Amino acid sequence: MSMYKQKEFNPQELRCFQELQRLAYQCVQEVAETLQQGDTENQAVERMTLWMEKRGITEFFHKPYAWFGERTAFDGFWIPAQFFPTNRKLFKGMPVILDIAPFSDGYISDIGYSFMFGEDTAEHQQMRKDLLDYRELILESVLAEKTFRTIYQELDAMIADHGYQRIHSRYPFRVLAHRVAKVKRTWKSKYTLGRFGIDGLLYLANQTKFSQFLSGTDPNAPVWNDRVESDHKPLAGLWAVEPHIGWNGIGVKWEELLVITDSDAYWLDDQVPHVMEAKQKGWLTHQAVA
Repeated sequence: MSMYKQKEFNPQELRCFQELQRLAYQCVQEVAETLQQGDTENQAVERMTLWMEKRGITEFFHKPYAWFGERTAFDGFWIPAQFFPTNRKLFKGMPVILDIAPFSDGYISDIGYSFMFGEDTAEHQQMRKDLLDYRELILESVLAEKTFRTIYQELDAMIADHGYQRIHSRYPFRVLAHRVAKVKRTWKSKYTLGRFGIDGLLYLANQTKFSQFLSGTDPNAPVWNDRVESDHKPLAGLWAVEPHIGWNGIGVKWEELLVITDSDAYWLDDQVPHVMEAKQKGWLTHQAVA
């Protein structure tokens, strides 16, 4: 499937990635249950960090994020610092996104979790439901060996047809996804730069030619966007995929790991919260999961 040879992960390594992803989802779900009216984004991030530390994880690919209310749709975000957690307070009826990327024993996970604080709304529920269609589209398109760039553009067209904004285009480098890996340890440190861990930054730097990455011309860049650099067939590896949509000040996303090999592609785990919710509510009408 891939035009670029990458190391394929053995079953044991994939189990380690899966276990870390499940742990990350357990973290955000349990922290979500602790949130109370008046809590701030910073407090939510602190709880996620402490939750991980109690389980022996003190390092992150990137430090946790929390967005409340209209900030879930990245309204008015223009510079990277605006993504950082703030003292924005939580109130009933607000959408929430929690995002965490733990780094453990060289393994990376990166997940996103959306929910409503208080009573759910029809709008937020419909957005979560539509995100399952995007999950199906992404996998089918990768299996069809469409280019990353084409998949991004077709996804954006579907999002527009649904009447939503494509919020992932506001991420740095317009990423829909980025590659993760088992990283050889260089610096064992909880210190970060721009909320990214040192080992994670070194990993990204080693994956690309910096000048080509900045100009959008590196075909082996560890990012998946709609620029020229992604105008190639899917690259083998593990990809943290995060479609993010917005409507009327509401932002919703999920993020999970997609496995791409030289001959196949599949989601690392179908027991993620957004899929489990869809199964429970009967939203999976197109056999989106096996």
